[in-house]
Amino acid sequence: MSNSIKIIPFGGVRENGKNMYAVEVGKQIFILDCGLKYPENELMGIDVVIPDWEYLREHKDQVVGVFLTHGHADSIGALPYFLMDFNVPVFGSEMTIALAKLAVKGHKEVKKFNDFHVVDAATTIDFNDVTVSFFQTTHTIPETLGVVIETSDGNIVYTGDFKFDQTATQGYQTDLARLAEIGSQGVLALLSDSAGAGITGILAREKDIGEYIKETFKYQNGRIIVASVASNIMRVQQIINAAVAVDRKLVLSGKDIEQIINTAMSLGKLKLPKGLLISMKEADKLEPNQVIILETGKMGEPIKSLQQIASGANPKLHLTDTDLVFVTTTPSYAQETEVQKTKDMIYRTGAEVKFISDDLNPSGHANQNDEQLMLNFMKPQYFIPIQGEYRLLDRHAQLAEEVGIPADHIFIASKGDVLTYKNGEFHVGDHIDVSNTMIDGTGIGDIGNIVLRDRRVLSEDGIFVVVATIDRKKKKIVARPQITSRGFIFVKTNRQLMKQSADLVEKVVQENLDQKEFDWSHLKQDVREKLNRFLFDQTKRHPVILPVIMEINQHAKRKNKGNNNGEAKKQGNGQGQKEKKQGHHRNGRGRKHENQVAKAKQ
Repeated sequence: MSNSIKIIPFGGVRENGKNMYAVEVGKQIFILDCGLKYPENELMGIDVVIPDWEYLREHKDQVVGVFLTHGHADSIGALPYFLMDFNVPVFGSEMTIALAKLAVKGHKEVKKFNDFHVVDAATTIDFNDVTVSFFQTTHTIPETLGVVIETSDGNIVYTGDFKFDQTATQGYQTDLARLAEIGSQGVLALLSDSAGAGITGILAREKDIGEYIKETFKYQNGRIIVASVASNIMRVQQIINAAVAVDRKLVLSGKDIEQIINTAMSLGKLKLPKGLLISMKEADKLEPNQVIILETGKMGEPIKSLQQIASGANPKLHLTDTDLVFVTTTPSYAQETEVQKTKDMIYRTGAEVKFISDDLNPSGHANQNDEQLMLNFMKPQYFIPIQGEYRLLDRHAQLAEEVGIPADHIFIASKGDVLTYKNGEFHVGDHIDVSNTMIDGTGIGDIGNIVLRDRRVLSEDGIFVVVATIDRKKKKIVARPQITSRGFIFVKTNRQLMKQSADLVEKVVQENLDQKEFDWSHLKQDVREKLNRFLFDQTKRHPVILPVIMEINQHAKRKNKGNNNGEAKKQGNGQGQKEKKQGHHRNGRGRKHENQVAKAKQ
């Protein structure tokens, strides 16, 4: 019996990272990966970005599980946040589950979650009339799996990250026979990795990359600082092997790399000879040509960490003119500006910089030939390119047409598109609202576009704070407006501008006080608008203007009690005259009367 089928991307399409896809078969929803992405420059102060799964919250009882392809952050990084909302089982290979546990352990809200299930290429899981199975692929981390959701209408296949490498070692090899078997069963829809769709050349074999790293180490006389992604286990193993071959000691820099190496070693996925690792203090006592420092940085991101080192912000590591900084990762195109900035900063220290991508193509993603090979293995009726910016999805779609898939059977989806299978064919159905959820510190989703806009304006034009004190009953300004500026102008050289601004504010406030109907919001908005126009005319800048209006009301209330009314009245009058005199004296010095009630209106 045919079930209704829906495929909904929650991330990973028309962007780098944040892979998450929902496959809805009947009343069951299967989640494929649950990743994050690191923020680009315009997301000021944001730590990471995860998908928005409000739709899934509304269908919470239909989610049957999360199926992870591998242990990189773009596939498992959002899992801790997802498990805060959904108590569902998580499936993945042994290495993937170990890293997923590591990610979850770091969040106190879900650190006790333990519904993890280890699977492999021989595992099949039955969910009523749907069966989930797996196949092994080659990537830069061991035990990477693709996912097959078997339905009565055909297979829905999700490749995850993959490439083809005939020299791949055990644990990294692609099961070509299994791919052919899946294709022969009939693939209804294929969701395939597009991250390497722009790569026209031949990918470097991992065997050749290992040799290249060893040769680089061999002919360097000074200290070597190697930058790599912490979770790229294959690259870390190649660096370890090269360090042993040239008889150098290895220093691990960064908390992430230590945790990941310990996890990989405990599972037998990484071989680390005894005596190879030393501390930074021990390295300082050795000759530079005896040391290699593996730098991964916070959350496995080495580029920003290299910037800190080059700028002198890292107290444990300083670059010298005999050092080589060797970057063995391939940064995304979105980071190109940061990469060039990092190179310049390193060269300023006198050190040499070398990128492995300058000589080889070490990508962990399939190139154009590999992508077409996967399409020929699967022979899908419908094709959905995923994992990449639009230009990469579009190029992958063109590659699919070249191997015979009709253009009207290819969908370049957006986040929230609902691809629905009905009456024997897929079409784009309803669209659900899927935005980004931004993580800043401990805040989850509490940063929106308005906050980011304010941060951007603050970073570009600064802030202008105006404080005015008024007496609304007497309809007058009690104290001249005080102005504070941060990040907008240098106050000492712009005193005339500050004075003119204060005059303008005083005029605007008085005009509002003189009106019959006084409105606080109108007053603040009036101050903002007129001051904003004035400041732009003078400086051609738009700072954030924050008006603070304080109201002062004078009250003199006295109560006479008991039978001593006459005496109390007499004393009260005398005391009142005294207070009046003191109050006049204090007001002359700009202080507040004891009986004044001040309230700030912002």
